[in-house]
Order: sequence, then structure tokens, then C-alpha cells
Amino acid sequence: MAEQIAPTRSNLLQRRDQLRLANRGVDLLKRKRDALIAEFFGLVKDSLAARRALADTSKEAYFSLFLANAWDGPEAVESLSLAVAGNLEVGIEIENIFGVKVPQVQPPETGTQMSFSPIGAGPRTLDAAHQFRGLTEALIKVAATETRLRRIGEEIKKTSRRVNALEQVVIPGILVQIKQVTSVLEQRALEEVTVLKRIKAKLEQREEAKKAEDQAGAVG
Repeated sequence: MAEQIAPTRSNLLQRRDQLRLANRGVDLLKRKRDALIAEFFGLVKDSLAARRALADTSKEAYFSLFLANAWDGPEAVESLSLAVAGNLEVGIEIENIFGVKVPQVQPPETGTQMSFSPIGAGPRTLDAAHQFRGLTEALIKVAATETRLRRIGEEIKKTSRRVNALEQVVIPGILVQIKQVTSVLEQRALEEVTVLKRIKAKLEQREEAKKAEDQAGAVG
């Protein structure tokens, strides 16, 4: 139910300004939502590609681990895994996409250099280490794309809720108020016109009566 306001011309002008602003806001929000949706579907493609790459890399990594365990022995593989550094630095930058702050995760640049000494390690164990390094990077890429996807998806929902609130609640409420105030002002204007007509009629009657009296006095 629309809030009752005083039926004044200033309030009518104010509500009309609010209506224009609300309609402009709906237009801007819809443009933002459409742009975010386009960005979202682009990220969906990136996310699916990253997941396919992760699945392929995962198969290769675990197959290489199987070969390393078979050829070099589980003890050698485990010993080498304990020698690998445990810290992995990942860069994060904040990107502004249509007013939405989205984290941009930068995969670590490991290059070809191992984080451990390859001396004494079997070739299949080294290959497994290389494959799992690639698997780590693939995991980070999946996390990065899905983080962006989730953030933009949340913003699309939020923007849609704002559009719905404006279109279904705010704008209809303003229109009701404009209609109510306009109706009262029109009724007042009609009443004023009626009163003025009555006053005019009485003045004309008095003027006619005075003329009649003047004419009667002149005859007498």
C-alpha cells in the first residue's frame, strides 16, 4: 500500500521527479545486469575449459605417480615429496567489472626450476613431480575462474532484486501517490472553478439589480 502524502503541488512535482529517477535507475540496472550476464557466460566457458584441463592434468599426474611408485618405489617418491617446499605464493589483483570488484587470481610462475634437488631422484619420479606441479596450477586456475563466476553471479542476483524492487514496489507506489495527489488537486481546481462561477453569477445579479433600480429611479 502506497504511503499517504499531503496532496500539494510541490509533493506532486517531487513524486514526478522520483518517478523519472526510478525509471532511469531501472534502465541503468538492466544495462548493468545484461553486461554482467554476458560476462558470466563468458566465464562459464572459461570455467568449463579450466575444469576439462584439470581433469586431463589430474589423469596424467596420477598416472605418472603410479609409474613412479612402480619403478622408483613408494619410499623414494615419499622421500622426494617431503623435500618439496610447502609454501606456494599466489598473486591476487582486484578487477573492476561494471562496478563489481572481482578478485583476479594470478597462478604462481614456477617455470621449469624444481623446488627440490633432483639428484638421486628417478626420472619417473621427476616426471610425477612435474605433472603434479601442473596439477596445482590447474587447480588454481579452476579456483580463480569459479571465484570470479560466483562473485559475478551474486551481483547478477543482487541487481535483479533491485530491478524487481523498483519495478514491482517503488514505481507502482509512486504512480499511486501521483494519481492520488492529481485526483485531489483536480477536484480542488474543479471546486474553485465552481465557486468562482457562483461568485460571478451573484455579482452579475447584483449588477443587473442595481441597473434596474437606477432605471426605475430615473423614470420616477
